[in-house]
Amino acid sequence: MSKPDIGAVKDYLLKLQDTICSELAAEDGATDFFEDNWDREQGGGGGRTRVLTDGAVFEQAGVNFSHVSGAQLPASATAHRPELAGRDFQAMGVSLVIHPKNPYIPTSHANVRFFLAEKEGEDPIWWFGGGFDLTPYYGFEDDAIHWHQTAKAACVPFGDDVYPRYKKWCDEYFFLKHRGEPRGVGGLFFDDLNEGGFDKCFDFFKSVGDHFVPAYRPIVARRKNEEYGERERDFQLYRRGRYVEFNLVYDRGTLFGLQTGGRTESILMSLPPLVKWRYNWAPEAGSPEAKLYDVFLKPRDWAE
Repeated sequence: MSKPDIGAVKDYLLKLQDTICSELAAEDGATDFFEDNWDREQGGGGGRTRVLTDGAVFEQAGVNFSHVSGAQLPASATAHRPELAGRDFQAMGVSLVIHPKNPYIPTSHANVRFFLAEKEGEDPIWWFGGGFDLTPYYGFEDDAIHWHQTAKAACVPFGDDVYPRYKKWCDEYFFLKHRGEPRGVGGLFFDDLNEGGFDKCFDFFKSVGDHFVPAYRPIVARRKNEEYGERERDFQLYRRGRYVEFNLVYDRGTLFGLQTGGRTESILMSLPPLVKWRYNWAPEAGSPEAKLYDVFLKPRDWAE
């Protein structure tokens, strides 16, 4: 099995962050990303957080690179992987969440990460994980189809079974169990990937990272000039509440970051700047808001 090249992974992730920020800033057209370099207070490593706020298109867009290390993993990480206990670890990745102003533009999330655990005298344990998913407020079939066709294109060179498997995993992972509903229209999700050796896994990892911008930017360009009013904005803020609930209750990356002493500001940059909750609210039957629940929050083979 090919040996993991952590330097190559880090170089790729830093360049990916550069590319995504450049593309998103160009689409916004009014402002750029602020960069915040930080060192991890507990343990080793640090990161490079970039945030765009109050743009013409994006209310808040955060694109974070982090590379952290330590001598011991939290109990949450070793509970289902006891072989990791007693190993030094390194974790690095790029994670992003984009919250647009216009309710007709979906929120998007992407994450690509690499994990390495080592112990003297034993083989390293490593894997890749990540993916991307889309959370519309007002769904459009052509947007969902484009998103999933691009996700499928990222997977096709690696086998016919890859997209259906990781699409299904995404549908199951980004699901709010306490609400009984998915977060959005899904995309790709994979974790613990090391089958076939480092080089093959790294190629797939890069393909997923490289397909995010082609999946998302055309949707933003298509929807950013749609007219909207107070009704649409109010529904967007209400649905953002679901996003907050998922990230704080279920998201592995958020929980891992907080439990390993990560930088709180960078970890929680995924949360929207404005959000609403209402007690026991439901959309009016037949309304545009109800269509989100009736059509788009249902698992579907959008790429077919």
